[in-house]
Amino acid sequence: MPVIPPMDLGSWIGRRAASSARRRAVTYQDRTWTYGEFLERIDRLAAELSAGGVGVGDRVGYVGFNHPDFLTAMFAASRVGAVFVPINFRLTGPEFEFILSDAGVHTLIADADRAAAVDPVRATAGVRRAIALTPVAGWETLDDLIAAREPLAEPVHPGADDVAVVMYTSGTTGRPKGAMLTHGNLFWNNMNSLLSLDTLSTDVSLVVAPMFHIGGLNVTTLLTLQKGGELVIMPAFDPAGALELIARHRVTTMFGVPAMFLFMSQVPGFADADLSSVRSFVCGGAPVPEPLIRIYNERGVPFAQGYGLTETAPLALVMRTDETAERIGAAGHAVLPLSDVALLTPDGARVAPGERGEVCVRGPQVTAGYWNRPDATEAAIDSDGWFHTGDVGQADDDGYVTVVDRVKDMVITGGENVYPAEVESVLYRHPAVAEVAVIGTPDEKWGESVTAVVALKPGAQLTLEEIRDFAKDSLAGYKLPRRLDVVDALPRNPAGKVLKFRLREDVREPSVQVTAPPSYDANQ
Repeated sequence: MPVIPPMDLGSWIGRRAASSARRRAVTYQDRTWTYGEFLERIDRLAAELSAGGVGVGDRVGYVGFNHPDFLTAMFAASRVGAVFVPINFRLTGPEFEFILSDAGVHTLIADADRAAAVDPVRATAGVRRAIALTPVAGWETLDDLIAAREPLAEPVHPGADDVAVVMYTSGTTGRPKGAMLTHGNLFWNNMNSLLSLDTLSTDVSLVVAPMFHIGGLNVTTLLTLQKGGELVIMPAFDPAGALELIARHRVTTMFGVPAMFLFMSQVPGFADADLSSVRSFVCGGAPVPEPLIRIYNERGVPFAQGYGLTETAPLALVMRTDETAERIGAAGHAVLPLSDVALLTPDGARVAPGERGEVCVRGPQVTAGYWNRPDATEAAIDSDGWFHTGDVGQADDDGYVTVVDRVKDMVITGGENVYPAEVESVLYRHPAVAEVAVIGTPDEKWGESVTAVVALKPGAQLTLEEIRDFAKDSLAGYKLPRRLDVVDALPRNPAGKVLKFRLREDVREPSVQVTAPPSYDANQ
């Protein structure tokens, strides 16, 4: 029988470094690592993790802004057979505690700011070892550990079906769910991408979207490394800084959500910014608006775009650069080289072109399920292997799918997923609130705004600022309501369920709103 080479994350970064040791791999601020240097750092950390008790199947967590050591930690975890758990740096202490405890994180790596935020809960969450990127009282320091350790001699090679990453997404019950992505999921997603998006070994990809999200991690980031290109990493998105780095490093690709590209186009001097090196930008999170396509096309920069989820690692639908301008509003074609999308009725039948059905994905990139949640896994993946996204789509006669609604009530604001149940559970605790429903309302910059529709207790009053201040210690900044609408009572059906579709129809002009960015303020 033919011998199939291992496809685990640690193996492919190791093989890439072996064949391209002197090529530029990662640039961060004023420092560049070659593939050979990058692998040595990875294997020194892998040896340190192993010496510290991390073994096959154990979990290694990371929380912090974008940094090369996010990737160092992920690959090092793979090299010892461990599972990597990236955590949203915008979360609050209770949110950190739940994820660390639920995942059973053995060793946590954090930047200095997030170390301070996590420190009060890391003991109660069961974290056994804490390592900071820079000196923090009570934490070990990463560079000191790496400098004192020789590289790992014999890396472990997890199988394709072994879990590589557990990536937490918001849950409809108010608790996040950890989507388990196997080494095979990530490998086959990249094969789908390579056959669809024409990534080159000479590409220089600017990483601005947070890598704890699947889009920031695995649309261009891992793909570029696997192909042998270079990453230029920004700690957090800044539109003027992104334009400057594109010119300085001759960037050829970048992944972002529509708001990022909009803000870049609004930077004074955008018309004169040097974009001559860019082959294409890749946009996700929402369709690229036609005016934005036109703005960048005038600068000679086309968009590719895609639709996907954490659970699909993420690619499900793709629009190539030659299709985006012709299929305004569509998310992509229902057939990828290695996977499929079907629009299904509740009883599992495919709908006809022009009819609406739930967007379902099947292929080797689809999650193995949810960590510690067999019930959620069974609900999401049917017996035929279709992953049910909860989104409603409509396909044209050529197979191009437009996402038109959601089965679930998730709000997508600035590329971040917010589930109303989680926000509602916090807002209900406010002493002025009798009942509350959280919905998404259209926002031309962010896609949607988190909107709280509140019925007050008799004689009570409430302002947006008051309710945001009340919730800020329990919810990440992007989850806080940006609009408030006060009503006499919430509309309900005879069974008592809130009619959120009615609220979306009624709340045309919310009574109060704020304009602060929901996602890209690093202090949120």
